[in-house]
Amino acid sequence: MKPMGPIPAWFAAEEGMLLIGGCGAASLVDEAGDTPLFVYDMDIVGAQVRRFRSAMPDALHLHYAVKANPYAPLLARMAGLVDGFDIASGGELDMALSAGMAPDHISFAGPGKRNDELEAAIFAGTTIHLESEGEGRRALAAAEKVGKTPRLAVRVNPDFDLKGSGMKMGGGAKPFGVDADRAGALARAMIDAGADWRGWHIFAGSQNLDPAAIIATQSATIALAARLSDEVGMAPPLVNLGGGFGLAYFPGDERLDIRPIGVALDSEMDSLPDILKASEFAIELGRWLVGEAGVYLTRVVDVKTSQGEIFVVVDGGLHHQLAASGNFGTVVRRNYPIAIANRFGAETAPDPVTVVGCLCTPIDRLGDKVALPPVQEGDLVAIFLAGAYGASASPSAFLGHPSPRELLLG
Repeated sequence: MKPMGPIPAWFAAEEGMLLIGGCGAASLVDEAGDTPLFVYDMDIVGAQVRRFRSAMPDALHLHYAVKANPYAPLLARMAGLVDGFDIASGGELDMALSAGMAPDHISFAGPGKRNDELEAAIFAGTTIHLESEGEGRRALAAAEKVGKTPRLAVRVNPDFDLKGSGMKMGGGAKPFGVDADRAGALARAMIDAGADWRGWHIFAGSQNLDPAAIIATQSATIALAARLSDEVGMAPPLVNLGGGFGLAYFPGDERLDIRPIGVALDSEMDSLPDILKASEFAIELGRWLVGEAGVYLTRVVDVKTSQGEIFVVVDGGLHHQLAASGNFGTVVRRNYPIAIANRFGAETAPDPVTVVGCLCTPIDRLGDKVALPPVQEGDLVAIFLAGAYGASASPSAFLGHPSPRELLLG
């Protein structure tokens, strides 16, 4: 028997059926037409946004990282809840604009931006976060080609990382951003070339559940932004502090308490270095805002025994929910929270089962030796915390299976 992550406490059942946004899981499948199905509850997203606003300094902007979940109906709702979108491709630029986000509230980060993406972003009036000196030169050339003044920030590879983060985005050699010892020179060069310099983007790590580590990193980030701004000789219009807020996916994880982070950041912003006193600040969050709002529903097509082990075979898999299979940024595979939606809360069977997908690969494993109620063909399996890095972050074309359905509630 292997443990699973904690099912969020707000999920309940009615007559044994899992409720999502007040609706039974089976009725949602009927509404969508079939499984596999991602269901997203906007009430949960809205609660997360309110939780952020109540804990953080009033002046702090909240940006949504579109890569976490770009589902168009969800994105349109997010545009009215947050202060900006952070994107990482020309495709996401189109999505962000279609969702109604103002171009000057969109920032474009990520290595390897193509020239046509730079041109489109500059023409639209979005802010490009430069990842290298070469990208800076290409951005200036793209701006000249489209006849626009480019809005340029510099993404910094800091000389520190976020301790205990699931993915380290800064510190050491990284493909992301410009090393801290060269970032000031790049910003100065862009200003001297006539660009509209928009400030700094400093992202040290993601998926962290330790408030003390996040507090220390934010303090170091503000100090670095001040040092670089002094080097440039100009106050940055905006300092993007990155993100880092994690979710409790795995056994032993506890939900992140953001209140001490807000208290510490409020104190930091009350005593900013002079060069940052007129600057605006933002935090970009993706998974933390939408991850808990999603449930992946997949139907049992077979229950089989091999060498004494019970395998539950479902019609979904890693081609839709790669992260739950343990193949998206985790070193050791651990179980996401999982349940039988049509017997939610029922007593578990004595023998563990392994939930596997429909793909011809042994890594298509959604639950490894987990305790579930007795499982039958036709049952609905629910995988929680599926609102981020699910459908759009998984290899949906693999083996030619249909794409998952998606449904937005609330």
